[in-house]
Amino acid sequence: MRKVGAGVDFLITQLFFDSADYFAFVERARAAGIRVPIVPGIMPIVSVAGIRRMTSMSGARLPDELAASLASVEHDDELTREVGVEWAALQCHELLRRGAPGIHFYTLNRSSATRAILQQLRQG
Repeated sequence: MRKVGAGVDFLITQLFFDSADYFAFVERARAAGIRVPIVPGIMPIVSVAGIRRMTSMSGARLPDELAASLASVEHDDELTREVGVEWAALQCHELLRRGAPGIHFYTLNRSSATRAILQQLRQG
């Protein structure tokens, strides 16, 4: 509320991997009177170790299905990236289809995964 009261035009969420978390957050924000657009923050997974570090710092959780997929490929960087890109692309499709006002990508200077996600989004 403080940021909105200070005049922000939109908000960006922290990273998350379950779209239900985003929609529940938006619902709570709307109930609290926040009316600015809330843009979902997506971090493409390119490293199992890296995403474990980021989720421990941010408090984000990995859905069981995603965690299992990552565990099965965690020693193969290319397969990890493929799993991460596929998950994020499906997540972005759902978010946009259900009314998210856009997507903010946390790339951490590793934009190739984001480009792959955008390519999938363009293909429908």
